Amino acid sequence: MPIDLSRTRPSGRWLRIMPIVFVTYSLAYLDRTNYGFGAAAGLNEALQISPNRAAWLASLFFLGYFSFQVPAAAYARRHSPTRMIFFCILGWGILASLTGLINNFWLLALDRFLLGSMESLIIPAMLILLTEWFTRSERSRANTYLILGNPVTVLWMSAITGYLISQYGWRNVFIIEGIPSVLWAFVWILTMSDHPAQAKWLTVEEREALAQQLAIEQREIPERHASIWSVLTDGRVLNLSAQLLLWSVTAYGFIMWLPDIIHSGGSSMGNTGLLAAGPYAASVVLMIVVSYISDHYQIRKNIVWPLLVVSALCFFGSYWLAEYSFTLAYLCMVLGCATMQAPLGPFFAIAPDILPREAAGIAMGVINSAGALGGFLGSWIIGYIQARTHSVSLSFAFMSAFILAAAILMAFFKSHPTQKNQRSPELSGAHPGVSAT
Repeated sequence: MPIDLSRTRPSGRWLRIMPIVFVTYSLAYLDRTNYGFGAAAGLNEALQISPNRAAWLASLFFLGYFSFQVPAAAYARRHSPTRMIFFCILGWGILASLTGLINNFWLLALDRFLLGSMESLIIPAMLILLTEWFTRSERSRANTYLILGNPVTVLWMSAITGYLISQYGWRNVFIIEGIPSVLWAFVWILTMSDHPAQAKWLTVEEREALAQQLAIEQREIPERHASIWSVLTDGRVLNLSAQLLLWSVTAYGFIMWLPDIIHSGGSSMGNTGLLAAGPYAASVVLMIVVSYISDHYQIRKNIVWPLLVVSALCFFGSYWLAEYSFTLAYLCMVLGCATMQAPLGPFFAIAPDILPREAAGIAMGVINSAGALGGFLGSWIIGYIQARTHSVSLSFAFMSAFILAAAILMAFFKSHPTQKNQRSPELSGAHPGVSAT
């Protein structure tokens, strides 16, 4: 029988681990997404960057982000995710601040690529770290509290960055918003541990109970991956990778170009920041609710794809309503963003639920690598559409198509191994015998 971790003060793990993880990812997201505000506030004009080059530059971050996901996951699983994350935080803080000092297009392109490379290591390392600290029945919530760094950061960053730019200029804001990451790197390395066994703030009973529960969960998963190649060729991993690629085309196209989309409608930079915060405020609430439902009822797949379908319909509604009412189109943006972000926690819980620990670490690197490629394509495609057609609303039609394709793939996703390799019932993040629904 599984150990009842409720008897061992599990809240200690949540209160100690999750605030540090959340702040770390929040800072990464700050240094990733404030570029859209710089572009809207005059960066392109100051560096004489053409619209086509601007679309390429916005997406170049994700090319760096794509390049190192799998090696990062392999290193984090075999060595120390906390040390790797320390150097990443330090590196991206310095590179983010340099964005405000650069006066040359090619230097800015190099800076964006390197920034993406630094930040590429954060999600696979974090997801692997959380599998060492939280059990299957907690994993969707743990992932969600990590990923909440996305909408929460955009929420306050949208409101504050627009104001700061109006007061101090975009160059100074890049410098100011990069410094906290440099300082936080030292907080991270002094407070985080790779494994519960290294945490002196846990009692022996707590460490043993957690280790035993995680070991029980591992025994329930079929052992069928002997190499990285077997993970790379697993149909389930490829399916999840394709889903996140399509999903990310929409997500990052929306995130990177939302300030420009709103600002092009005639809003001041201050009002642009406030309006851009709305979709992420809704996302925070819905992400928490969805993660609780996913863990409580142990459902992953069948909570992910319906929300993505709603998101696709909302983005299409924003496209259709744009010429009639900005208010209605904006409300569709808010709901579309919230339903796009909400299922990320359950989605990232799928691989650790159905794969052995070593394989799951590599799989999360592969899946997130595909997501990074989607981010590259999304930033470039949406920017290119706007540069070529001068149509803001048309970009939402494309976002709708990509997120709908991701929903369809998830609707047909099967979490059990192929027949010739199947040795246990389908796993969904619950115990054997529970379907992935």
